[in-house]
Amino acid sequence: MLGRLHAAVSLLTAATVLTGCSSTVTDIKITMATGSEGGVYYSLGNGLADIWSGRLGIARPQVVQTAGSKDNVTRLINDQAQVGFSQADALEGMPGSDRLRALARMHDDYLQVIVRADLPVTKLRDLSGLRVSIGAKESGVEIIATKLLQSENVTPQAVNLGLDDSAGAMQEGRLDAFFWSGGLPTRRITDLTKGLGVRMLDLKDELLKFRQQYPVYGSATLPASTYNLQSGPVITLVVRNFLLVNESMPDDVAEALVRQLFEGQPDLVKAHSAARTIEQRSAIETSPVPLHPGAMRYYRETKV
Repeated sequence: MLGRLHAAVSLLTAATVLTGCSSTVTDIKITMATGSEGGVYYSLGNGLADIWSGRLGIARPQVVQTAGSKDNVTRLINDQAQVGFSQADALEGMPGSDRLRALARMHDDYLQVIVRADLPVTKLRDLSGLRVSIGAKESGVEIIATKLLQSENVTPQAVNLGLDDSAGAMQEGRLDAFFWSGGLPTRRITDLTKGLGVRMLDLKDELLKFRQQYPVYGSATLPASTYNLQSGPVITLVVRNFLLVNESMPDDVAEALVRQLFEGQPDLVKAHSAARTIEQRSAIETSPVPLHPGAMRYYRETKV
């Protein structure tokens, strides 16, 4: 009984603060910039849209497929979206990014360099001269891939393809390798590994120098069980993900969105398992992007 009462009060409070920001709750319209359909951003975006519309009684946010992080940041800066996902590195040097605020640190993205298993490619340098997709233009994948290839003086026949097009081109024999940065597991890559012999490159030999040059990145082990890789686990780069809004978002709206992100987290995990790694204590670690004042109010209230 108390649990139901708490839930009812929570929803009433959220509706009240949202109503205070506009004439009615239904007047609130949110466009969310995500990523490619097969990626984690898109899955989490749809999960959040269902949570926010169901728990706050607002119109379901419009979930927009995009090229990825850099594209999302541009849309937020230009007021083409009110909420968007981005890797931490995509914000570096972006004019206008100082106007953005974070609701939360989300999951971490793992860099995944996928190559055909029938090719003698075991190191990043082996990609020189091969047909390699470095991610869609304006994507976080392109940012990482470009930096990493330049750091190692590797010069492949580079093309810009998104996740779905990269996987399709590899299946058709038109691509030898591609870069992807996303949460684990990425559904489109799971599908690819089931139907085609592929391996992932281990980057441990490249990481030390690269991370000294670009400290925004971390490193982690990608378990072989993630995609049932026969080649075993690999060491790779990781980068933090943020859920961002524009600084003009009213404090009460930002607070309500963050509150329902966490109160609705069990449903978000159903949308994608990467949501399991989102937790309140690490959610406030959004440097160099400041937390939105409304988000900060929520974290303080919940004693984070």
